[in-house]
Order: sequence, then C-alpha cells, then structure tokens
Amino acid sequence: MRCLEPENTSFDRNGPGTSLKLPGTGQGGGPSPAVRPVTQSGRPITGFVRPSTQGGRPSTMEQAIRTPRTALTARPITSASGGYIRPGTASMLTNPDGPFINLSRLNLTKYAQKPKLAKALFEYIFHHENDIKNALDLAALATEHAQFKDWWWKVQIGKCYYRLGLYREAEKQFKSALKQQDMVDTFLYLAKVYLRLDQPVTALNLFKQGLERFPGEVTLICGIARIYEEMNNISSAAEYYKDVLKQDNTHVEAIACIGSNHFYSDQPEIALRFYRRLLQMGVYNCQLFNNLGLCCFYAQQYDMTLSSFERALFLAENEEETADVWYNLGHVAVGIGDLNLAYQCFKLTLVNNNDYAEAYNNLAVLEMRKGHTEQARALLQTASSLAPHMYEPHFNIAILSEKVGDLQRSYTAAQKSEEAFPGHVDTQQLLKHIYYFATLIFDRANSAPYKWIRLYYTFLSGECMKIEREKDYMY
Repeated sequence: MRCLEPENTSFDRNGPGTSLKLPGTGQGGGPSPAVRPVTQSGRPITGFVRPSTQGGRPSTMEQAIRTPRTALTARPITSASGGYIRPGTASMLTNPDGPFINLSRLNLTKYAQKPKLAKALFEYIFHHENDIKNALDLAALATEHAQFKDWWWKVQIGKCYYRLGLYREAEKQFKSALKQQDMVDTFLYLAKVYLRLDQPVTALNLFKQGLERFPGEVTLICGIARIYEEMNNISSAAEYYKDVLKQDNTHVEAIACIGSNHFYSDQPEIALRFYRRLLQMGVYNCQLFNNLGLCCFYAQQYDMTLSSFERALFLAENEEETADVWYNLGHVAVGIGDLNLAYQCFKLTLVNNNDYAEAYNNLAVLEMRKGHTEQARALLQTASSLAPHMYEPHFNIAILSEKVGDLQRSYTAAQKSEEAFPGHVDTQQLLKHIYYFATLIFDRANSAPYKWIRLYYTFLSGECMKIEREKDYMY
C-alpha cells in the first residue's frame, strides 16, 4: 500500500545540507553557538533584519481568506455607500468615512476585460486591501481574457497562491510565466516558494540559472548568500556578499552581514570599518550605533564606546531596541570588571523587555557569584523556559545542581545542554563527572546498608551499567 503525503509538506529525513529546518546541516564555516548566538531553529543570527523572515504569515487557510483588512487598521472594511447610488458607480465611490473602493460591489468580470485598469485594480486589492480572494478571482478572469498568454497575470496568480499557502500551485504558475518571459522577479518568487517547501538546494540551483540569464544581478547573488547563511555555511555566504559589493558597493545588507561575520570571527577592527561605511552612507539608527559601540569596545577604542551606546539609546524606537542596548552595556560593564554596573544594566534590560532570556541567565551568574543560590536557580529556570534552544541556562543549572549535590537535576539539565550544543566541551566533561559519581553510588548501593540509595538513582541505572565497562580508561 502506498502512503500518500501532502504536497506542501517536506520529508523529515533530510540529508546534510539539504534542509533549513535542521540546524547544523551546513557544510563548512558554520558558527559555534558559543561564539555566535543562534535562533530557536538553530540558524545563526544574521547582521540584517529581512522582512521575508520577520513578517507574519497566515498559518491556516481560514486566516488567509478571512475578511479583508486595510493597510491602516486591522478592522474589517465596511460598506458606507448609500442606496441612492447606481450599482455601476457605487463600488468606485470615495467616502471619507468608508473605503476607497467597495470591493463587495465590484463587477470583476467587467474590469477583467480592461487590461490596463485591471492591473491597477489588482495592485490595489492585493497590496492595499490585502483581499487575496478577490485579487485571485480578478487575476483568474484577466488571464482567461488574455487567453493565458500574459505572463504578468500568471505571476500575480502565483503570488496569490503563495499567500494562501498553496505552494505547489504557485510553483506551476511561476514556471509557466518563466517559459513565456524571463524576469528577475519571477526567479525570486519561485525561489521563495522552494524555501517555504524547505528545498534550499533547488532554490540555489534556480538562482544560478537566473544568473546565467541575468549576469551580475545583485538580487540573485544576494539570494544565494542568504540561503547559504541560513544553512550555516557562513564562509560561502561571505563570498557571495563580497560578490554583491563588487556589483553594488552601497548594498546595505551585504555590508552589514560581512561586518557581522568579521565581528563574530574575532576581527572587531575590520567589522568597525564596515559599520563606519554604513554611517558614511547615511544609515543612522539604533542598531548601527549599538554595533559600533560593541566593535569599539572589543577593538579597545574605549573613547567611542559609551558615546556610541548613548546615541543608540537616544535613537531607540521601542522597548525591544532599548533592551538590546542595555544588555550590551551590561557586557561592557562585565568586561571592565564593574559587576554592580553590569547587574543594573541587566535589570534595566528586563525592565524594557521582560522576556529577555539572556539577561536572566547573566543575572543568575551574578547572583551565583554573590552566593544567592535560590535566586540564581529561579532566574536560570526562567531563562531556560523562555529560550529552550540556548545551552547556557541548561549548563548553568547543571553546574549549580551539581554543586549542591542534586545529581538527578544536574544530569537532566546537562542532557538538555548537550542537545542544544553537542560540541560543548564543558557539558561533556560535566556528564563524565556525573557518570563517574553515579557509578560509585551504584556500586555502593549493591551492598546491604545502601540499598535505599538505589531507589533514588534508578534514573542513571542504564548509564551506570555502561560506565562500568568504560571507567577503566575514562579516569
């Protein structure tokens, strides 16, 4: 019997370097979580915020085709046309208290027969009203009127299918449009479809085909670099970003990503040159001055560090940005040895963003240095619940529990730390220590006076039996 799989799903058994869902599948140059922070999916944090990865997408079909929303409000549009207006002109009436166009009264069949007006109307419905259902109906009628020979309408139908989550149908429309007309935008849309289907290798091949038809196209080269970066292949991504700068030396994303790569490669002086280049180009925001402050501090240019962070705080537009700046100031305070200032900075981080897991973890470390074990444990538990993908809170819980003699909790936390970061040497050493002590307890539990201990350490029985064969050469 054959097992049927939905078309828009991907298999979980992906090979190395073929999936964006499996962290660490990149080949060569992948950053370590100990050096470069990663997201919950295991991808490294990039140097540039991209709308395609930050914007919200409809998770269900019902959300995608629900009542249309305007660009200025989340409330559904309402009909404000009076009954005295003729039906032919009521849909195009402009009312200060109502929508610019009343879509419910539009005769889409009539407008689909007017190509110039239909294209403008589609752009308004799709981009401004966000009414994907009516936009798809108009595009289908228009492409039928054009006898399926207009590639532009096929691209618009593909965009509607993409917004509705019908990726295979969108793929067919984009491929059909490329057969009629080679366009850079069509290559980009089709690559987005493959990325949503978790097929990065297919998207890479598509971009390379596009470069053969459009040599030196910046958007295609940048798309290749983004995919390599999401696959943890940072070295290849940096090479393609350099190719982008060869074509366009003012490309903000390429400059920011190369600067971020140099910073996490322990080259803050070179990263500082790229961020200063952005400043010379007119980029003036909180993120840039925050990065300038970090680069100045690690490059030992202390005269510019605090002034850059001060400017970043002044330019912060929301509480999340302010929290990021205070968190980095806390790291600067730790670097200069002022732990009281670091404690206050991390506290201010939590004041602005109460879900900042890294600040909870660092506050717990400072509390441990003060000897406040219970406060540190509570902060670490909060950090681990907010960011289970981070290995630091789990490792710190394991260390703290091991010091107080709670081997069970230490063992569980160390396993979570190893799962989040398999290459962490300190976690592996801690697990070896726990195995060793558990073996001693297990051996003593076999004697009559210590049989009650066996009940408490049952969770380690399988590991103890394995360690009994390995302890001769482990220590």
